[in-house]
Amino acid sequence: MPDFLRLRGLPVFITVLLLGLLLAAPGAHAQGKRQVIQFTGIVAATDSLLGVPGASIYVPKAGRGTTSNIYGYFSLAVLAGDSIVIRSLGYANQTIIIPPDFRRQSYSVVIELIEDATILPEVRVFPYTTERDFKKAFLALRLPTERGSAAADNLNEELMNRIFRSQPVGATANFRQTMSNQSLDYDRKMGMAPNQYSNNPLLNPFSWLQLIQQVKKGEFKKKASDDY
Repeated sequence: MPDFLRLRGLPVFITVLLLGLLLAAPGAHAQGKRQVIQFTGIVAATDSLLGVPGASIYVPKAGRGTTSNIYGYFSLAVLAGDSIVIRSLGYANQTIIIPPDFRRQSYSVVIELIEDATILPEVRVFPYTTERDFKKAFLALRLPTERGSAAADNLNEELMNRIFRSQPVGATANFRQTMSNQSLDYDRKMGMAPNQYSNNPLLNPFSWLQLIQQVKKGEFKKKASDDY
């Protein structure tokens, strides 16, 4: 029997079996290799279907991922069977699982994120290491006396009166005054604000109408009880 049919004195059928397993190993390895898939899609908001920019799309186990662009579009290379997490601030997380037996080279989806507002707890920032140190420093604080201090000088009545009379009007005050004048002019034109006709009874037609009605009713006739 030839030497290549024996391995260390093994029978022929065992040798053939081992050779078959060695030849079949690459095929078995190829079958166990997962399919590479191009995972693409759009991340949108449920209420408006507008793209969500900056959303994270990643595979936690593999440690790879990407983010959506300004239109909510993304593209990521994944493997069949991967679990992909989609998350964005203000929305609930979503998970998409690629089927393990998926054989196509691309997988496209439209992901609708549900709004999930989270109220963050209050954060207090102190210039001291602990709250105890802050209380200690606060209790030891000694404020200057009012007389002769800068605060007292700034609140001087004569100084404040001079600043009030000489300080120019700022941009915000100018804008408010302009808007107020425009609104008042419009109301005057529509007859809903005081004007020269409503302020002067002689120029107000309604006052003349009231006067005529009073004359017709005799309200201006002299009565016996009148002394004038």
